[in-house]
Amino acid sequence: MFHIPSRLPTSTCRLLNPRTSLLVMAVRGRKSRTDPKAKSKAGRVKVPPPVDPVEMVVLKERFAQYGMIVRALRFEFKEEVLQQKYEQEVGSQAEERAKQEADRHRALMAWNDAENLRMRKLREIRVLKEQEEAKQKEADLAILRENKMESFVKEKEQEILQLEEDAKTFITMENLDHRIEEALDNPINYNFAIDKEGRVVKRTVLQ
Repeated sequence: MFHIPSRLPTSTCRLLNPRTSLLVMAVRGRKSRTDPKAKSKAGRVKVPPPVDPVEMVVLKERFAQYGMIVRALRFEFKEEVLQQKYEQEVGSQAEERAKQEADRHRALMAWNDAENLRMRKLREIRVLKEQEEAKQKEADLAILRENKMESFVKEKEQEILQLEEDAKTFITMENLDHRIEEALDNPINYNFAIDKEGRVVKRTVLQ
């Protein structure tokens, strides 16, 4: 029989004691899954932290960009590995195919350059045409404004001439006596009735 020294901790004593059938390690500050909820937290409602909508939009965009970049890198690495494997397996055929791909790429680039040059010429022609149309439109607007100004000036001149003509019949201090005598000698009766067509149907005789 071994003698268990008294200086050993309690857990060690329980481990070395053959009569102990179950060893339970006591952990302070933790509870098991079957323990009930604490009374201090009985009415607690867990509320998730607030989320900033602007920050969420930015994070979604960044995660989308990150995923796209990672997928592109994976695809590039996978393509490179497959290309290396294919070159190792096929050998000369891969070189010939790579040469054909290079020739096709050069032909496509030449066609692309020619197409860009053609589109550039068409774009330059279109821009020149648009500039000419804009200049013509500006000239037409200037002529229209000038015609409107001339019409306005002529209209004002006619108004001035008409005003000068009407000014001859104005009553002034010089012809005041004459106009009074003329009004007394030639009275005008404005007390009359007209029909729907504007004809005078009845006139009251001046007393």
